[in-house]
Amino acid sequence: MVKEEEDLRKMTYRDALREALREEMRRDPSVFLLGEDIGRYWGGAFKVTEGLAEEFGDERVRDTPISESAIIGTAVGAAITGMRPVAEIMFGDLTALAMDQIANQAAKIRYMFGGQATCPLVVRTPFGAGVNIASHHSQSLEAWFMHVPGLFVAVPSTPYDAKGLLKTAIRGSNPVFFCEHKLLYPIEGEVPEEEYTVPFGSAEVKKEGSDVTVVATSYMVHKALSAARALKNEGISVEVVDPRTLTPLDKQTIIRSVKKTGRAVIVTEDCKTAGVSAEIAAILAEEAIDYLDAPIRRVAEPDTPIPFSPPLERYVIPDEKRIIKTVKEVV
Repeated sequence: MVKEEEDLRKMTYRDALREALREEMRRDPSVFLLGEDIGRYWGGAFKVTEGLAEEFGDERVRDTPISESAIIGTAVGAAITGMRPVAEIMFGDLTALAMDQIANQAAKIRYMFGGQATCPLVVRTPFGAGVNIASHHSQSLEAWFMHVPGLFVAVPSTPYDAKGLLKTAIRGSNPVFFCEHKLLYPIEGEVPEEEYTVPFGSAEVKKEGSDVTVVATSYMVHKALSAARALKNEGISVEVVDPRTLTPLDKQTIIRSVKKTGRAVIVTEDCKTAGVSAEIAAILAEEAIDYLDAPIRRVAEPDTPIPFSPPLERYVIPDEKRIIKTVKEVV
């Protein structure tokens, strides 16, 4: 039984991920980690793997050469021969250097071999802007991987979801792209001490409301919740839905919320054209149009590389003001 809410311990998103890795490595000796600088001398670019090499040794926490294609290629080979690799790519943008291994190998193996071979691989990587590290290290590319049949895509927004979804990903039989927003790592949240997992394809209503549904992903969930608190003071009741995974996507929870509120605003940090928000908007247009009392609206990044300049970066990233303005336009 989970403890009462007031008794739940709090930990950071970073620590929740590390705890998930530690627990799964203790549970299953076939789980191992590989990536650049994840071992005992650095502990990962964002310190998620800190201390794990000391506990499990260099065989199971492997520092790799600076080659994303080699990291994922090695992980795919290990996965199809019985291991459960968790590969870390230092920045999500650098997955472009391993797209053949991800999109043409890992994603297709189960299908092409008729289920006789599986690829239980997890690719962990930080996405998102907000820390002024320019265009090559700040993109949100979730939609790329949604578009690849055979890949699962997770976008946890809280420490609870991060730990539960990562454990589910490691135990599964499918390749999982696990997106961790850089600004989420220090955020604290409640995480039970008891064993738990979070299923893929199960969205969560983070806040109940009656006037408008805001579907938000990853770090945008927190901005949507902040906007909802501000709008409450103006008499507007906002329901915030967090998909938690993009593939599989829990369409029914999103549609059920829109049926209740009659309005939908979708907030994501990726580029607006052909992005995550476009897919969710299309689903609502196809399956919930009769329940909408206003046009679907989207809040996303403009179609531009992420600027290095802090003022310009702040300008392109969706914020609470844009969410509030868009909600008011549909209510």
